[in-house]
Amino acid sequence: MRAVFLLAFGLTAVTAVPTKQSVIVGGSLAVISQYPSVAGLLYSTKADNFNQACVGTIVTTKSILTAAHCVYGDTAYRWRARVGSSWANSGGTVHALNSILIHPSFKITSMDYDIAILKSPVVFSNIKPASIAGANYNLPDNQVVWSAGWGAPVAGAAKTEQLRHIQASTINQYTCAARYGIFGANVTANMLCTGWLTIGGRDQCQGDSGNPVYHNSVLVGISSWGYGCANAIYPGVSTRISRLTPWIQANA
Repeated sequence: MRAVFLLAFGLTAVTAVPTKQSVIVGGSLAVISQYPSVAGLLYSTKADNFNQACVGTIVTTKSILTAAHCVYGDTAYRWRARVGSSWANSGGTVHALNSILIHPSFKITSMDYDIAILKSPVVFSNIKPASIAGANYNLPDNQVVWSAGWGAPVAGAAKTEQLRHIQASTINQYTCAARYGIFGANVTANMLCTGWLTIGGRDQCQGDSGNPVYHNSVLVGISSWGYGCANAIYPGVSTRISRLTPWIQANA
């Protein structure tokens, strides 16, 4: 799930493997042909009964990007990737994974460098790898971005199986950092803030770990953490792809 921080007891990251329903607050239904680089990441504690748990983005014919905190502490045999399907737990093709590479600077306590590369031993078919933001990619404030994944339309609702997507806007980095800084959360240069300030109602949430964030069809973010869901004061925070492009290109 996207790590959700709690004010009452300080900042606490929820465990990496989802235990709550997926939620893309304010989202609407989508189909995989709109987002052919999106992959459902399936998890099983015993490697026998796999269910959709997180989301990834296909960046090569054998590599998927996701949030490091989603797979942190796990081995590859507990995970599968479903590609080419609009549905969380059916359709498309399910692939075993043979390696998990977490960014060496990732810190679970701060969520900085929250990115991992999952690799399949076989080539994915019926997919289209995402274009990733280059190191000098220009992403101003108030830009329209889209995110896709599996989840319910509102927090607390029953989980749905079909792919969903939301539209949001990029939030000024200093504004985002100042708001989270009030209770000690550090928004670093490796992070990207999105949402609808003063309005709320649209966001990624629990179950959306690793969701891609696209700007003009280019992958610019990976859903990471935040306070609550669709909060009008605290935006959602994603890993900023352009800061990590060299590492992705060297390892994917």
